[in-house]
Amino acid sequence: LFDGVYPFYLQQRKVSVFDVSTIIVIVVFLTLACSFLLIIPGIRGRARLYWTLRVLLSLLVGVVIVAVQFTGDWETGWVTANTSYKSFSHALVNADIGLHVGLAGVNVTLMGKPVNQVNETINYNEHFAWSFSADYDHSYSKGLERGLPSPILYVAEKFTMQSPCSMLRQYRISSHYASVTLWVAFCTWLISNMLFSMPVLVYGGYMLLVTGAFMIFSLLSFSTVKNSLMCPIQFGTATLRIGYGGSFWLTLAIGLLCFVAGITVVALHYFDLDLLKTFFDLREERAEDYQEMSEVYVNPHFVNKGL
Repeated sequence: LFDGVYPFYLQQRKVSVFDVSTIIVIVVFLTLACSFLLIIPGIRGRARLYWTLRVLLSLLVGVVIVAVQFTGDWETGWVTANTSYKSFSHALVNADIGLHVGLAGVNVTLMGKPVNQVNETINYNEHFAWSFSADYDHSYSKGLERGLPSPILYVAEKFTMQSPCSMLRQYRISSHYASVTLWVAFCTWLISNMLFSMPVLVYGGYMLLVTGAFMIFSLLSFSTVKNSLMCPIQFGTATLRIGYGGSFWLTLAIGLLCFVAGITVVALHYFDLDLLKTFFDLREERAEDYQEMSEVYVNPHFVNKGL
């Protein structure tokens, strides 16, 4: 003990945007991309460009679908305010207070301006999970026991079950179904890649459309939190307002990309099938296969023997 306080304790720390799970997903897909780039010189002609474009776009869709499951910037908000730092203390600090909402929970950050104030280093980032397998209120209670700064506890309290705002229930349900629909989109993305590797390209285009549809459904599910009453988060005269973050807009962009790619594949199937097969390197016949032998040479020795 150090003056009656434990000097070390387990903290609920998690990077607000990128964490270990996100980095692992990105590294896996980058490894696949680099492996493909190593074998791409073995493909001759324009097919090399077509293969590169198809594979990289497909990997981009896959990595976004999986990575946004673990990011924490579906909604973000920042405010700069003079606020109390600890309970039972009149000391005020000037700090940036941030709120980062993900599908698995919420991150509350507190960074002093400057970082060193009231003889302490003010640089906090606390994660409170709200998935169905986690107990949000228990995490909040642990934060109270650890004596987290008042601004972090004030923001985290807005999402507790006892809060009159009732934001936790809405966020938990919306995030859960958004995550489920994204995993379904990942499955349809895998199916589309398998169909594109076979001579059934139009069905691969249909599955791309389904992938884009499920990504849009996940955004619609998450956006239902805007229909509930949001309690104001006030720090004196300053208000912390949150809006859609990078993960939300990135998912929307990739979903629209899937729609455009799927519609293009289906349209080419009905209007220019040869061009579609050329792009996917599935030409069944080549020019040299149609060449007929203009002359036939016969060995006279076998003709004289009647063979």
